[in-house]
Amino acid sequence: MKRLLLSFIIAALSFSTFAQALTPGASLPKAQFYTSDGKVFTTDQFSKGTKSLLMFFDATCEHCQKVAKEVSSRSKEITGVQMYMITQDEQRSINYFMDNFAKPLKELKNVTVLQDKDHVFIPLFQPKQYPSLYLYGKDRKLILYSSNEKDVAKFFKLFK
Repeated sequence: MKRLLLSFIIAALSFSTFAQALTPGASLPKAQFYTSDGKVFTTDQFSKGTKSLLMFFDATCEHCQKVAKEVSSRSKEITGVQMYMITQDEQRSINYFMDNFAKPLKELKNVTVLQDKDHVFIPLFQPKQYPSLYLYGKDRKLILYSSNEKDVAKFFKLFK
């Protein structure tokens, strides 16, 4: 009987952990990342008064590469939005990824690539998988989250 009760408690706690996903309206968490030259860049420095698109990616992830290519092909439509591409990868992997899958984004002033050296993104933003996209409004509240590469078009519709 004790084992059954213990099993039930563990199962209940496991389900509640999985249910803690970010929901629309959640505020932008405070976090610290790094620019390619090693300078600290915090979420407090994210542009105010404009929407912010965050893309959490892994340079070796094929789905991330596909999303980066799709976003890059529509780079002219990324207006009125500040995009932050965040990864835990080493700088040489980031450079390879950007050069091969997101080259048009490198030239845009409203795109910033950030390195998560301290591995804070996952516990704070709770992505389900790579890639994960987050669109925050001007009020820094979450508008849309998705880890489905087929949802990229939904984000572009919300840029306007």
